[in-house]
This record gives sequence, structure tokens and C-alpha cells, in this order.
Amino acid sequence: MLDKAFIIPFLPLAAFIAIVFFTNRREKLSAGLAIGAVAVAWVMSIVCLIEMLGYHGEGAFQLEQAFDIVTFQNFRLELGVLLDPLTALMLIVVTTVSLMVHIYSLGYMHGDIRFSRFFAYLALFTFAMLGLVLANNFFLIFIFWELVGLTSYLLIGFWYEKKSAADAGKKAFITTKIGDLGFTVGILMMGMFLGTFNYIEVFDKIAAGQLSGGVLTTMAILIFCGAVGKSAQVPLHVWLPDAMEGPTPVSALIHAATMVAAGVFLVARSMTIFMASPDGAMVVAVIGMVTSIFAASIALVQNDIKRILAYSTLSQLGYMIMALGLGGYTAGMFHLMTHAFFKALLFLGAGSVIHAVHTNDIQEMGGLSRKMKITTVTFIIASLSISGIFPLSGFWSKDEIIATASHQPIFLIVSLLVAFMTAFYMFRLCFLTFSGTPRNQHAYDHAHESPRSMTWPLMFLAVLSVVAGWVGIPWLSHGFSSFVYHGEPHHVKPEIILMVASTVVALLGIGLAYLMYYRGAISPQAMGARFKPLYTLLYHKYYVDEFYDAVIIKPVFAATRFLWKFDAKVIDGFVNLNASSTLRLADIKNWFDIHIVDGIVNGLGLITGAASSALRLIQTGRLAHYLLAVLFGLIMMGLLSSSNLLNWILWQIGLQ
Repeated sequence: MLDKAFIIPFLPLAAFIAIVFFTNRREKLSAGLAIGAVAVAWVMSIVCLIEMLGYHGEGAFQLEQAFDIVTFQNFRLELGVLLDPLTALMLIVVTTVSLMVHIYSLGYMHGDIRFSRFFAYLALFTFAMLGLVLANNFFLIFIFWELVGLTSYLLIGFWYEKKSAADAGKKAFITTKIGDLGFTVGILMMGMFLGTFNYIEVFDKIAAGQLSGGVLTTMAILIFCGAVGKSAQVPLHVWLPDAMEGPTPVSALIHAATMVAAGVFLVARSMTIFMASPDGAMVVAVIGMVTSIFAASIALVQNDIKRILAYSTLSQLGYMIMALGLGGYTAGMFHLMTHAFFKALLFLGAGSVIHAVHTNDIQEMGGLSRKMKITTVTFIIASLSISGIFPLSGFWSKDEIIATASHQPIFLIVSLLVAFMTAFYMFRLCFLTFSGTPRNQHAYDHAHESPRSMTWPLMFLAVLSVVAGWVGIPWLSHGFSSFVYHGEPHHVKPEIILMVASTVVALLGIGLAYLMYYRGAISPQAMGARFKPLYTLLYHKYYVDEFYDAVIIKPVFAATRFLWKFDAKVIDGFVNLNASSTLRLADIKNWFDIHIVDGIVNGLGLITGAASSALRLIQTGRLAHYLLAVLFGLIMMGLLSSSNLLNWILWQIGLQ
């Protein structure tokens, strides 16, 4: 199966083509095609992983299949796939979450007027992400990178009749393109200085020291710009919370396993570049650290259930990026895997709640555990996992990140603080949503458990949220860590003190949420009033959107309005004046041509015609007429001669 893995992305692509051209009006068949294609891709991914595990311990495993499309002197451009443990891991993550989202969408999107189109977009999105994962070079990954951006735009703005959804789609597209610009320049630098985009060749040349430190650091940071955009790191994080305007299954797919995971995957795939550039790696770590605490603090006070999860995603992505920047390749990818499962479960659980109560505001919920038991249990499992409670998946991956950060005090402190915040805001969400008395009786009365097509994926993901992290238990001699290190012996040393500390921190966060939102021993309103400036700052998300609006968006709009007016008044005015002057000059020339030039020509013609008409009267062609004219002429000449003779005689005699 390994040598046939290139087929995997083409399965959802085939479903997309079939839905668009053949089954668009047959909703059940469209959904069946999309789900079937992703299911087959999922099975093939599992088989690939199993086969690759068979090579575990025999050394580094890499299978590359490629063919050249451009060869020029020392430069070579190719299309191909690369299979290694990182690829196998990402194939499982992407296809698993995508399959659950496809199945969940059967119930969630039921009755939507663009049901078939939604499944077509999901299939195309899955194709783009799978192609990105399997690419064997930076040129090909960039092609799929942009396709992921396009499909995310289509899905975020799927309900484009809502202005907020249309604006969110545009915001995501434009914001990520800012990061993609840096990524593009980094790839061009790679081609210019190394003459290849192939992963293996690039990494070998960098390891051989073919790039100077400054060039390498610049290239690393520019490549990281792409990850900053796609994985929504500060300062390009603003698109991700607004992406909640799309359907909830889209949120789950984007936040768990596809678009935002692409940036983390890019950094992991380029780990050799960042490890060769300590300055570049430190930039990555700092950006990740800032993003993790920045987003976690915002999530503390938000009331929209999907936006809380969105800022949670930002924070967890920052966790992963920070770990990779600190050299924690295993930690970053391990948390990416576990996070994909419990974050997908959280978003799908939030969708189940919204589907039941028709509101996103957790302040209008409450008591839903009595009506939505499956959703409640699975959501709490995911919340415990993301909080890092033993022995769930999130505990093992989060602790590995904390262990990676333990050698840098500032990073360790931030990691523990973020762990506390995560546990607090997740259980604030749980208590306000599922416990207590209903705060909106009308919504509560109409609440009900979601259909099976929605609850089965919740239960499946809940199991993964519990057990998926067990493959990374540090006491395993051949677990996750040694697998992603390409078969090389690698063991993570258990840090018992850090495990205990992180667990205590998480329990403190849960305990504080319990006292405030379940027992009511601490008044949230009193706390908000006591720390009102801080609460206002967090509630308004540090006013970053307002800052961008004031510093970038409004000036750009003002400049465009000025340029529009300048174009309309000055440029168009000059053009229109020139055109009107030309028309008037043309009118004058036309009058002169008609009345003067044509008048002279026509006058000469008339005179010539009149003269010819008169002459035509003389030229009769009859001999008698000509003789008569001659005789008349002779008589006249004679008369003139006689007159002249008479005058001469008179003059001679003096009479004249």
C-alpha cells in the first residue's frame, strides 16, 4: 500500500468532481460519495501506517516517488510524494477527523439548500490537505497550501447571504495571504540559493552548510510567515475567531486537522531548517509562546461557545509552535495529533448544542445535561483531555510540551499559566452550558439530543480523546517518540515533578471554575467589577481588531476613496476633456471639410459643368452650323476691320 499512497488524495477529489458534475441535485448520493471516498482514504491511511510500523526499528524509513517537470541547468522542479512517519501520522489525523466531520454533517446540514455543494467543498478541502501532507517538495506544498486557502474561503463564507459570513471568508483569505507572501519569498530564496525545492535535497544541503547564517535565518523566518498566517499566530490571528461564521462542521475541520494544522505541519516538516538557524527557531518559539497566553487570556471572558473554542485553538496552536521552536519535534507533533481529536470533538459537541438551542451564547444556556446526555459526557471528556487530566490524551502531549519548555524558565512559566487558563475557561464553558438551571427557558424547552449521525462521531472522537495519547506514554520503549524520529531509538524521560505540577495547575483551574460557575461561592460579576479594566481589555480581545481597523483598514479605505475620487475627477476629467476637445476639433474639421474644401471642389465642378454645358451648345457636330459660325465670324471680323479703317481715316483728316 505504501507505493500506492499517492492515490489517497485523489479519492476525495474524485468525489468532488462527481458531485459537481453529476450528483449535485441528488443530496443523499452526493453525501454518500463524499463519505465513501474519505472512508476509503481513511482505511488506506491506516494500512499505510500499519505497513510503516513494520519497518519500525530498522532505521529511517522514507519512500519518495517523483518525476521531473522542469530541468534547467542545475535547477530541477518536480511533482511527487514523500512517505515517512510524519506523513503517515498526518494522513491518519486528517482522514479520521475529516471522516467524522463528513458523517456529522449529514445531520447538521440536513435541509440546507446547498447540501450537495457543502459536501463537494468538504471533499475538495480534504483533497487539498492530503495533497499538502504527501507533497515531497516546497513547490508542491505551496500549490496545495493555496488550495487549502481557497477551500477555506469557500467553506467559511458558505452561508454567503449573511454579510458576517461573507466578510469572515474574505478576512481569512486576505489575512492568510499576507503570511503567504513571506512564504513565497522564502521558497524563491530556496530555489535561488539551493537550486531545488525537494525536501531531502534542501535539508541535505543545509546540513552541509551551503547557506550562510544570515540567508538561512531570513529564509527560515520567511517560511515561518506562511505558518503564522495558516496557523493564525500573532499578529495574523484575527481571521480564525471570525471563521466561526461558517457551519460548525467546517469549524471542526479547520480548527482540528486541516487549515490550522497546515502551519504546524510546515514547521515540523522544515525542522532541519529551523534547527540549523537558532535565531529563526527562537522567533518561532517566542511567537508561539505569545500566541498561547494571548489567546488563552481572551478565552477566559468570551460568551460565544464557538469563539471560546476558537481562541482555545489559537492558544493550543501556540503551544505546538512554541514546542517546535524549542526543538520539541515529538512534543509538537504529539500534541497536534491529540489536539485534533479532542478539538474536533469540542467543536462538533458545540455544534450539537447550537443545533439544539439555536444560540451560541453560553449565558443563555444551562441545564442541558438533563436533555443531551451523550453531548454532555463527550464534551466533558474532551474538556478534561484539553485540560491535561490524567490519563486522557491531552495529559501526555501537554506534559511533553511542558517538559520541552522546562529548560527555559519564561517558557515554562507561560506553559503552566496557559494550562491553568485552559482548564478554567473550558470548565467555565461546561458549567454554564450543561449544569445549573436554564437561563433561557424557551431554548431549554426546545432542546433535544442530536440525531445519531451527529452523536456517533462524538462518541468515536471521545474514545480517541481518551486513548490516542497512550501511544506517547514516556515509559513505552517503542512508542510515538521513537516512531516519529524515523525509527531511531528515542525515549522521552518521564518528568514526574512536571507531571504532578501540571496536573495540580489544571485541577486548580477546574476548581476555580467550579467555585465560580457551579457552586457560586465566588461571584463572577463581582470579580468582573473588581478587575473591570482588565475584563474589558480581554472581552474586547486587546482591541487588536480595532487597532487594525484604525491603523490599516480605515486608512486603506480612505486612500482608496481618495484614489477613486482622483481617478474620477482628475484622470477621468482629463480624459473626458481631451475627448470632448477632440470631438469639438473634429466637428470644426468636419464643417471646414464640408463647407470649404468640399465647397471649393463642388464650386469648381459646377463652374466646369456650366461651361461645359454652354460649350456643348456650340459643339453640335453639324457642318452647316460650323460654316454659319465661320461666316458669322468673318462678318464680325470684317465689321471690326471696317470700323478700325474708318477711325484711321477720320484721324488722318483731323476729324477725330
